[in-house]
Amino acid sequence: MRRIVLALLAMFAVAMIVPSAGAQSQNFIRVMHASPDAPNVDVFVNGQAVLTDVPFFAYSDYLTLGDGTYEVAISPTGQGTDASVWVGELTVQGGVYGTVAAVNFVENLDAVLYDDDVSPVPAGNARVRIIHASPNAPAVDVKLAGTDTVVLANAPYRASAYLEVPAGTYQFDISPAGSSDVVFTTPALTFLDGWTYTLVATGDLNENFWVQSRVDRTGQ
Repeated sequence: MRRIVLALLAMFAVAMIVPSAGAQSQNFIRVMHASPDAPNVDVFVNGQAVLTDVPFFAYSDYLTLGDGTYEVAISPTGQGTDASVWVGELTVQGGVYGTVAAVNFVENLDAVLYDDDVSPVPAGNARVRIIHASPNAPAVDVKLAGTDTVVLANAPYRASAYLEVPAGTYQFDISPAGSSDVVFTTPALTFLDGWTYTLVATGDLNENFWVQSRVDRTGQ
C-alpha cells in the first residue's frame, strides 16, 4: 500500500535526502512553498542543512526519495537549528508521485500532499490541474474568461482537481463561488498536445493574489 505520512513543512526536506539503507522502492516528490507571508527558510535533515534561503513559491523538480523516515528541522534563514520553528518527521513508503506544499499564512502554516497524475494524456488534449492555495480566498469558480462557462465549480481552499482540455490557448476568470464578480483573470495560457500543467491560485486575496502556471510533464 502506498503511504506518505507528512508533518508540517517536512516537504522541504526531500531536496537532498539520501535513501535509507535497504530501501525497497523509490518515491518521486516535488515541493512547493506556497505560504504567502512565510519568510525564507533553511531546512535541516538529521542536523545537516539540505536547503538554504528557500523563498515563497520555490518549486522543485521531482526528487527521488527512498522508503524511510527522516528527521526535519525548519529555521529562519541563517539562524541555524537552535532557532528552529518546527521539528518533525517525514515518512515515505511504497513508490509514489506527489507534490507537497506549505500552505496558509505563517501563523497557521500547514502541509498538504497532492497526488500527481503522470499517466499519458490522450492525443489532442492537455491535462491541467488547478490548486486553490490562497488562504483567505473563499471557494471559487473557474470559468473560461469572458464567459459563464464553468470549468471548475465551488473549489474550496486547498482543493485540487485535474481537467483534460483540447490543446490550445486559454484564459480563465476566477470568481467567488456562485458569483459573477471576477477577482482575477489569468494571462493567456497555451496548453500543448500531450502536456500536463498545474495552475496554482496563491497569495493573499487582498494583496499579491495571482495564478502560477507550471509544466508538470511534456508530451511524449
